[in-house]
Amino acid sequence: MFYMTSSSADSFVFCKRKEMQRLQKLTAFIVCITWFTLSGFAQDSSGAVQDWKFESRKTGNSTYELIFSGKVTGQWQVYAPNQVLLETKTTEIRFADSSIVQQGDFILEATPKKIKSPIFDNIDLGVYDDNVKWKAVIAINGIIPAKLQGTLFYTYGRDDEYNPSTVVPFTVSLQGGVEATTRILIPSIDIDHPVSDCGDTINKNSSLFAIFLLGLLGGFIALLTPCVFPMIPLTVSFFTKQAGQKNKAVKNAALYGFFIFLIYALLTVPFHIAGKTSPEIFNNISTNVWLNLFFFVIFVVFALSFFGLFEITIPSSVANRMNSKAGIGNAGSIFFMALTLAIVSFSCTGPVFGTFLVSVANQGPWPLTVAAAGFGLALGLPFALFAMFPKWLQSIPKSGGWMTDVKVVLGFIELALAIKFLANADNVKQWGILKREIFVGLWIIVGICIVVYLLGIFRKKGTGPRKKFSPVKLFFIAVFAAFTAYLVPGLFNTPAARLKLISGFPPPACYSIYKDPVNCDKPLLDYEQAIQLAKERNKPVLIDFTGWACVNCRRMEEKVWTKPRVEKLMKEEFILVSLYVDERTKLPASQRTVYTTKSGTEKSIITVGDRWTTFQIENFKATSQPQYAIISPDEKALVKTKFYTPNAAEFANWLQCGLDAFKKIKE
Repeated sequence: MFYMTSSSADSFVFCKRKEMQRLQKLTAFIVCITWFTLSGFAQDSSGAVQDWKFESRKTGNSTYELIFSGKVTGQWQVYAPNQVLLETKTTEIRFADSSIVQQGDFILEATPKKIKSPIFDNIDLGVYDDNVKWKAVIAINGIIPAKLQGTLFYTYGRDDEYNPSTVVPFTVSLQGGVEATTRILIPSIDIDHPVSDCGDTINKNSSLFAIFLLGLLGGFIALLTPCVFPMIPLTVSFFTKQAGQKNKAVKNAALYGFFIFLIYALLTVPFHIAGKTSPEIFNNISTNVWLNLFFFVIFVVFALSFFGLFEITIPSSVANRMNSKAGIGNAGSIFFMALTLAIVSFSCTGPVFGTFLVSVANQGPWPLTVAAAGFGLALGLPFALFAMFPKWLQSIPKSGGWMTDVKVVLGFIELALAIKFLANADNVKQWGILKREIFVGLWIIVGICIVVYLLGIFRKKGTGPRKKFSPVKLFFIAVFAAFTAYLVPGLFNTPAARLKLISGFPPPACYSIYKDPVNCDKPLLDYEQAIQLAKERNKPVLIDFTGWACVNCRRMEEKVWTKPRVEKLMKEEFILVSLYVDERTKLPASQRTVYTTKSGTEKSIITVGDRWTTFQIENFKATSQPQYAIISPDEKALVKTKFYTPNAAEFANWLQCGLDAFKKIKE
């Protein structure tokens, strides 16, 4: 049982009173806050200006003049724009989309009245007490919306009252703008049932055989590096001596070569798994800014290593662990021998292997695997062949100074590739660092350095007198000199600057230091605009899914699109729209959304590239570039899509087929 003494009762009463006082104060505070909040809302909804009118007038390709007008009521005084009170602008416009910016100050239609404000120490202020009419010029860097939404903040007062930053939301129509839309899946585009059956049934980006040959070439180049070439006679002799019998030696060497091939092929398995989770991963590999910058740094490091500034080595603990398992006698130990070679030689093979993988990264997992398999086959095959025919070892050149030349030349080539990766990042972000002519100029410098080195103009001390040039060396000097001379027209604004032999490697022709590049035809960049124009002109739409870092896209533009028949069809018969899947410009706020794909996964559509990548996957069932599609103005598939097609006649026939299909449905 609980008992309360008199003293404890007094204490209880005292505590009770204190609690009641606190409650009363809290109630009063809440009432106060509520009143101020409600009054604030009331102020923002009415303010000193009534009957606001909002208009716009187009003044340039991407500039507009916004006009704000209204009537001042209630004996208020509205502070004129372009003034600052208490570190706050009297008038301000804000947009949710950061690509829209105001240019300069507000333009005042009428001169404001001058007063001495008692609130601000009688300083001179400009005010309006009847009507207001202000203008503001804005620039839009990106897609121009049909409806522009923003917020106007203005300031007013009277006597000793001051009301800053009164909120006025507004919406104005913009001439030539595109209706805000988040259309991704368009049901009328049934790519499986087009009007005509011409086109590609599978992704024909590059034939797997061509990619295999590309990987094979990379493997043979890596084979000539100082990390691998000297290992051929050593390894073959090891198998021959240890095995005792020729048949067993051949078997072990063949198994050794097979495991080298297998190791490089297995390196691509994670991409098959990742591709099922996110089909855009391969686009991200080739177009991701930070990944390209990472490759740029890595390739510069490898180049410096090739120049002999330092040696890249695998941690000894890893190499020793592999060697400990590399005894002769069974398949497992031979596998570890092959793995040891792959690890130890990585400083030489890594840059070459990485280069060829990245070049086909945006084409999907199987091209990656095929390229890696070709690379591994080129590395592993010589070990088996020389074991079968050991007398061949006597005919291969011995390791020597020529390998140093190979290594240094590869270092310069790595620098050229590093520049390409930096250009990829620059193209995607549009920094303006490596425009086409600057890129070409840097490659010219690299070419000159290779020629100068091979000529022996710059040599280390103690290397002895200059030796006569071998026919092979003279051949490579001539090749690199001719290639460097070929690049020179690329510095100038002439038709010869196309440089078709290296099309795809330099940035696009429109990304130029020249104001009006002669080789640049700027297409539409927005699908909705293309559809609108197609309806007006009654023409089919040619959709070009492309990318800033897409090599095959540039090859198509520079080698195929320039052919007379193709050029005539594209310019006269179609509305061309290029959709850049790696464009990192953020969409206007009204177009950003979370989209649920046909597979049921949610995807954030934030950038222009997000939209076009998802648009391509959902409607045309592909993620690689280039991909071409032809649809009617009412958004029906006219033909099957077309992928990378270096044959201009074949591409022209496909265009003609799409045009015929369009004429067919018009009849």
